Amino acid sequence: MTKKQEIQLFEEKKVRTVWDDAAEKWYFSIVDVVAVLTDSLDPGAYWRKLKERLKKEGNETVTDCHNLKLTAADGKMRLTDVADQEQLFRLIQSIPSPKAEPFKLWMARVASNRIDQIQDPELSIEQAIADYRRLGYGEKWINQRIKSIEVRKELTDEWERSGVQGQQYASLTDIITKTWSGMTTREYKHHKGLKKENLRDNMTNIELALNILAEASTTEISKQRNPKGFTQNAMVAKAGGNTAKVARAQLEKELGRTVISSAKAADHLLPKPEEGTEEQ
Repeated sequence: MTKKQEIQLFEEKKVRTVWDDAAEKWYFSIVDVVAVLTDSLDPGAYWRKLKERLKKEGNETVTDCHNLKLTAADGKMRLTDVADQEQLFRLIQSIPSPKAEPFKLWMARVASNRIDQIQDPELSIEQAIADYRRLGYGEKWINQRIKSIEVRKELTDEWERSGVQGQQYASLTDIITKTWSGMTTREYKHHKGLKKENLRDNMTNIELALNILAEASTTEISKQRNPKGFTQNAMVAKAGGNTAKVARAQLEKELGRTVISSAKAADHLLPKPEEGTEEQ
Protein backbone atom coordinates (compact mmCIF):
# COMPACT_ATOMS: atom_id res chain seq x y z
CA MET A 1 0.00 0.00 0.00
CA THR A 2 1.48 3.33 -1.10
CA LYS A 3 0.54 6.58 0.61
CA LYS A 4 1.42 9.99 -0.80
CA GLN A 5 1.17 13.12 1.32
CA GLU A 6 -0.01 16.33 -0.32
CA ILE A 7 -0.96 19.82 0.83
CA GLN A 8 -4.40 20.94 -0.39
CA LEU A 9 -5.66 24.52 -0.12
CA PHE A 10 -9.12 25.56 1.02
CA GLU A 11 -9.59 29.34 0.95
CA GLU A 12 -5.78 29.75 1.17
CA LYS A 13 -5.61 27.55 4.26
CA LYS A 14 -3.46 24.41 4.16
CA VAL A 15 -5.04 21.02 4.71
CA ARG A 16 -2.66 18.08 4.91
CA THR A 17 -3.93 15.07 3.01
CA VAL A 18 -2.72 11.58 2.19
CA TRP A 19 -3.72 9.60 -0.88
CA ASP A 20 -3.96 5.83 -0.31
CA ASP A 21 -3.61 4.20 -3.72
CA ALA A 22 -4.74 0.79 -2.49
CA ALA A 23 -8.01 2.07 -1.03
CA GLU A 24 -8.20 4.85 -3.67
CA LYS A 25 -9.25 7.44 -1.12
CA TRP A 26 -7.99 10.61 0.54
CA TYR A 27 -7.31 10.94 4.26
CA PHE A 28 -7.55 14.47 5.68
CA SER A 29 -5.83 15.85 8.77
CA ILE A 30 -8.69 16.41 11.22
CA VAL A 31 -6.93 19.17 13.14
CA ASP A 32 -6.40 21.06 9.86
CA VAL A 33 -10.09 20.70 9.04
CA VAL A 34 -10.96 22.00 12.52
CA ALA A 35 -8.68 25.00 11.91
CA VAL A 36 -10.49 25.75 8.65
CA LEU A 37 -14.00 25.42 10.06
CA THR A 38 -13.59 27.09 13.45
CA ASP A 39 -10.81 29.65 13.09
CA SER A 40 -9.79 28.43 16.55
CA LEU A 41 -6.52 29.75 17.96
CA ASP A 42 -5.79 26.20 19.19
CA PRO A 43 -7.44 23.73 16.78
CA GLY A 44 -5.56 20.86 18.43
CA ALA A 45 -7.20 21.56 21.79
CA TYR A 46 -10.57 22.02 20.08
CA TRP A 47 -10.26 18.62 18.42
CA ARG A 48 -9.14 16.90 21.63
CA LYS A 49 -12.20 18.20 23.50
CA LEU A 50 -14.53 17.32 20.65
CA LYS A 51 -13.02 13.85 20.33
CA GLU A 52 -13.43 13.24 24.06
CA ARG A 53 -17.07 14.32 23.95
CA LEU A 54 -17.86 12.19 20.89
CA LYS A 55 -16.22 9.14 22.47
CA LYS A 56 -18.39 9.54 25.57
CA GLU A 57 -21.42 9.70 23.29
CA GLY A 58 -20.32 6.43 21.69
CA ASN A 59 -19.59 8.01 18.31
CA GLU A 60 -18.09 5.22 16.14
CA THR A 61 -16.61 7.69 13.65
CA VAL A 62 -14.02 8.82 16.20
CA THR A 63 -13.10 5.20 16.94
CA ASP A 64 -12.63 4.48 13.25
CA CYS A 65 -10.26 7.41 12.63
CA HIS A 66 -6.70 6.55 11.62
CA ASN A 67 -3.30 7.84 12.75
CA LEU A 68 -0.76 8.66 10.05
CA LYS A 69 2.59 10.43 10.22
CA LEU A 70 2.27 13.85 8.59
CA THR A 71 4.73 16.72 8.35
CA ALA A 72 3.94 19.21 11.13
CA ALA A 73 4.55 22.97 11.11
CA ASP A 74 7.99 22.46 12.67
CA GLY A 75 9.01 20.10 9.86
CA LYS A 76 8.87 16.98 12.01
CA MET A 77 6.85 13.88 11.14
CA ARG A 78 4.17 13.44 13.78
CA LEU A 79 1.33 10.97 14.26
CA THR A 80 -1.81 12.85 13.31
CA ASP A 81 -5.51 11.97 13.46
CA VAL A 82 -6.88 11.63 9.94
CA ALA A 83 -10.26 10.71 8.48
CA ASP A 84 -11.48 9.78 5.04
CA GLN A 85 -14.14 11.77 3.22
CA GLU A 86 -17.08 9.79 4.58
CA GLN A 87 -15.83 9.98 8.18
CA LEU A 88 -15.21 13.71 7.88
CA PHE A 89 -18.72 14.34 6.60
CA ARG A 90 -20.03 12.82 9.84
CA LEU A 91 -17.53 14.67 12.05
CA ILE A 92 -18.32 18.03 10.47
CA GLN A 93 -21.92 17.64 11.64
CA SER A 94 -20.57 18.07 15.19
CA ILE A 95 -18.73 21.30 14.36
CA PRO A 96 -21.00 24.34 14.03
CA SER A 97 -19.55 26.40 11.20
CA PRO A 98 -20.83 28.48 8.26
CA LYS A 99 -18.00 26.96 6.24
CA ALA A 100 -19.25 23.40 6.66
CA GLU A 101 -21.15 23.12 3.37
CA PRO A 102 -18.51 24.88 1.21
CA PHE A 103 -15.90 22.62 2.79
CA LYS A 104 -17.91 19.49 1.99
CA LEU A 105 -18.14 20.59 -1.64
CA TRP A 106 -14.40 21.24 -1.65
CA MET A 107 -13.69 17.74 -0.30
CA ALA A 108 -15.85 16.21 -3.01
CA ARG A 109 -13.91 18.13 -5.68
CA VAL A 110 -10.58 16.96 -4.23
CA ALA A 111 -11.74 13.34 -4.41
CA SER A 112 -13.15 13.75 -7.91
CA ASN A 113 -9.98 15.39 -9.22
CA ARG A 114 -7.87 12.47 -8.01
CA ILE A 115 -10.10 9.93 -9.73
CA ASP A 116 -9.87 12.00 -12.92
CA GLN A 117 -6.08 11.95 -12.65
CA ILE A 118 -6.06 8.17 -12.35
CA GLN A 119 -8.15 7.89 -15.51
CA ASP A 120 -6.16 10.59 -17.37
CA PRO A 121 -2.40 10.46 -16.56
CA GLU A 122 -1.84 13.84 -18.21
CA LEU A 123 -3.78 15.46 -15.36
CA SER A 124 -1.46 13.77 -12.86
CA ILE A 125 1.54 15.23 -14.66
CA GLU A 126 0.00 18.70 -14.58
CA GLN A 127 -0.65 18.30 -10.84
CA ALA A 128 2.93 17.12 -10.27
CA ILE A 129 4.29 20.18 -12.09
CA ALA A 130 2.13 22.47 -9.95
CA ASP A 131 3.26 20.70 -6.78
CA TYR A 132 6.96 20.98 -7.65
CA ARG A 133 6.54 24.67 -8.47
CA ARG A 134 4.84 25.27 -5.13
CA LEU A 135 7.75 23.58 -3.37
CA GLY A 136 10.21 25.93 -5.07
CA TYR A 137 11.86 23.74 -7.70
CA GLY A 138 13.13 25.48 -10.86
CA GLU A 139 11.49 24.98 -14.26
CA LYS A 140 14.49 23.17 -15.80
CA TRP A 141 14.62 20.71 -12.91
CA ILE A 142 10.85 20.18 -13.08
CA ASN A 143 10.95 19.43 -16.81
CA GLN A 144 13.72 16.91 -16.26
CA ARG A 145 11.95 15.33 -13.29
CA ILE A 146 8.74 14.87 -15.27
CA LYS A 147 10.79 13.27 -18.04
CA SER A 148 12.36 10.93 -15.50
CA ILE A 149 8.88 9.79 -14.43
CA GLU A 150 8.05 8.98 -18.06
CA VAL A 151 11.33 7.10 -18.50
CA ARG A 152 10.80 5.16 -15.25
CA LYS A 153 7.28 4.16 -16.29
CA GLU A 154 8.55 2.85 -19.63
CA LEU A 155 11.23 0.83 -17.81
CA THR A 156 8.81 -0.74 -15.32
CA ASP A 157 6.44 -1.60 -18.18
CA GLU A 158 9.35 -3.34 -19.92
CA TRP A 159 10.23 -5.21 -16.74
CA GLU A 160 6.64 -6.36 -16.34
CA ARG A 161 6.64 -7.61 -19.92
CA SER A 162 9.83 -9.58 -19.32
CA GLY A 163 8.60 -11.35 -16.19
CA VAL A 164 9.97 -9.21 -13.34
CA GLN A 165 7.92 -9.52 -10.15
CA GLY A 166 7.48 -7.91 -6.74
CA GLN A 167 10.69 -7.07 -4.88
CA GLN A 168 12.71 -7.73 -8.02
CA TYR A 169 11.84 -4.21 -9.24
CA ALA A 170 13.73 -2.73 -6.27
CA SER A 171 16.63 -5.15 -6.73
CA LEU A 172 17.02 -4.24 -10.40
CA THR A 173 16.81 -0.55 -9.53
CA ASP A 174 19.63 -1.07 -7.04
CA ILE A 175 21.75 -2.73 -9.73
CA ILE A 176 21.24 0.20 -12.10
CA THR A 177 21.89 2.80 -9.41
CA LYS A 178 24.97 1.09 -7.97
CA THR A 179 26.47 0.55 -11.42
CA TRP A 180 26.44 4.21 -12.40
CA SER A 181 26.72 5.92 -9.00
CA GLY A 182 28.68 3.37 -6.98
CA MET A 183 25.89 3.18 -4.39
CA THR A 184 22.67 1.26 -3.92
CA THR A 185 19.50 3.31 -3.54
CA ARG A 186 19.65 2.96 0.26
CA GLU A 187 23.32 3.99 0.34
CA TYR A 188 22.63 6.93 -1.98
CA LYS A 189 19.81 8.14 0.28
CA HIS A 190 22.07 7.80 3.31
CA HIS A 191 24.74 9.81 1.48
CA LYS A 192 22.22 12.63 1.09
CA GLY A 193 20.90 12.30 4.63
CA LEU A 194 17.46 11.18 3.47
CA LYS A 195 14.99 9.01 5.33
CA LYS A 196 11.64 8.36 3.63
CA GLU A 197 12.05 11.11 1.00
CA ASN A 198 12.13 10.22 -2.68
CA LEU A 199 15.73 9.98 -3.92
CA ARG A 200 14.97 11.39 -7.37
CA ASP A 201 13.28 14.44 -5.83
CA ASN A 202 16.59 15.16 -4.12
CA MET A 203 18.95 14.67 -7.06
CA THR A 204 20.77 17.54 -8.72
CA ASN A 205 20.20 18.20 -12.43
CA ILE A 206 23.30 16.19 -13.35
CA GLU A 207 22.45 13.27 -11.07
CA LEU A 208 18.92 13.17 -12.44
CA ALA A 209 20.19 13.30 -16.03
CA LEU A 210 22.56 10.38 -15.41
CA ASN A 211 19.80 8.37 -13.76
CA ILE A 212 17.50 9.03 -16.71
CA LEU A 213 20.26 7.89 -19.09
CA ALA A 214 20.78 4.71 -17.05
CA GLU A 215 17.09 3.78 -16.95
CA ALA A 216 16.38 4.73 -20.57
CA SER A 217 19.42 2.71 -21.69
CA THR A 218 18.22 -0.29 -19.67
CA THR A 219 14.82 -0.10 -21.37
CA GLU A 220 16.29 0.03 -24.87
CA ILE A 221 18.79 -2.78 -24.21
CA SER A 222 15.97 -4.87 -22.77
CA LYS A 223 13.87 -4.38 -25.88
CA GLN A 224 16.79 -5.55 -28.00
CA ARG A 225 17.88 -8.54 -25.87
CA ASN A 226 14.37 -9.59 -24.78
CA PRO A 227 15.45 -10.99 -21.36
CA LYS A 228 13.29 -13.37 -19.37
CA GLY A 229 13.18 -13.49 -15.58
CA PHE A 230 15.31 -11.80 -12.96
CA THR A 231 18.77 -13.15 -13.83
CA GLN A 232 18.69 -12.02 -17.45
CA ASN A 233 17.14 -8.69 -16.49
CA ALA A 234 19.90 -8.14 -13.92
CA MET A 235 22.49 -8.41 -16.71
CA VAL A 236 20.55 -5.88 -18.77
CA ALA A 237 20.23 -3.55 -15.77
CA LYS A 238 23.99 -3.60 -15.29
CA ALA A 239 24.54 -2.85 -18.97
CA GLY A 240 22.13 0.08 -18.82
CA GLY A 241 23.72 1.42 -15.66
CA ASN A 242 27.16 1.11 -17.22
CA THR A 243 26.12 3.46 -20.03
CA ALA A 244 25.56 6.20 -17.45
CA LYS A 245 28.73 5.18 -15.58
CA VAL A 246 30.82 5.83 -18.69
CA ALA A 247 29.11 9.19 -19.24
CA ARG A 248 29.67 10.12 -15.59
CA ALA A 249 33.37 9.24 -15.77
CA GLN A 250 33.86 11.38 -18.88
CA LEU A 251 32.04 14.34 -17.33
CA GLU A 252 33.98 14.11 -14.07
CA LYS A 253 37.21 14.01 -16.05
CA GLU A 254 36.23 17.26 -17.74
CA LEU A 255 35.07 18.91 -14.49
CA GLY A 256 37.83 17.60 -12.27
CA ARG A 257 35.35 16.71 -9.53
CA THR A 258 32.66 14.18 -8.63
CA VAL A 259 29.10 14.83 -9.73
CA ILE A 260 27.65 12.71 -6.93
CA SER A 261 26.34 15.27 -4.46
CA SER A 262 25.30 15.07 -0.82
CA ALA A 263 22.94 18.01 -1.42
CA LYS A 264 19.23 17.44 -1.01
CA ALA A 265 16.10 19.48 -1.62
CA ALA A 266 15.69 20.27 2.09
CA ASP A 267 18.99 22.17 2.04
CA HIS A 268 17.53 24.93 -0.08
CA LEU A 269 13.82 24.27 -0.66
CA LEU A 270 12.05 22.40 2.12
CA PRO A 271 12.18 22.04 5.91
CA LYS A 272 13.99 18.90 6.92
CA PRO A 273 11.52 16.17 7.99
CA GLU A 274 12.40 14.54 11.31
CA GLU A 275 10.76 11.93 13.43
CA GLY A 276 8.63 13.45 16.18
CA THR A 277 5.92 12.94 18.68
CA GLU A 278 2.20 12.59 18.27
CA GLU A 279 0.09 15.46 16.97
CA GLN A 280 -3.63 15.31 17.58
